[in-house]
Amino acid sequence: MEETFEFLKVRTQVNYIATINGDKPSCRPFGDPVLFDSKIYVITNANKKVAKQIEANNNVCIVAYDETDWIRIDCKLIDDSNNIEAKKAIINEFDWAEEAGYTLDNPDFKAFYIANATSIIYDEDGNEISKHNF
Repeated sequence: MEETFEFLKVRTQVNYIATINGDKPSCRPFGDPVLFDSKIYVITNANKKVAKQIEANNNVCIVAYDETDWIRIDCKLIDDSNNIEAKKAIINEFDWAEEAGYTLDNPDFKAFYIANATSIIYDEDGNEISKHNF
């Protein structure tokens, strides 16, 4: 899990989360993840389509590329939005969070953590470098 987090947080600026939108895939960029309580968290707003898609089907694929290697994470995103300590950690991680509306009293602040993950890092030729399940 640590290597996966390091890849998403340090080696890349943007990662992409693919969800299911009805019967079609949908993909969008996400920013920095947050490590809290040995879990990797991502955030969004409950009013966004991505939050509704995760609610309907929390099986997602996350990919990122660091100009040399790339990562694919097949996982579930678990809604942990009632975890106040996780939300505090997320707010403390980003100086822009509160200004963007990610406050403890905002019911639209969604916090999801990665679970049941298979994370594989590949080199640019598609050769598997490492594989982790968490």
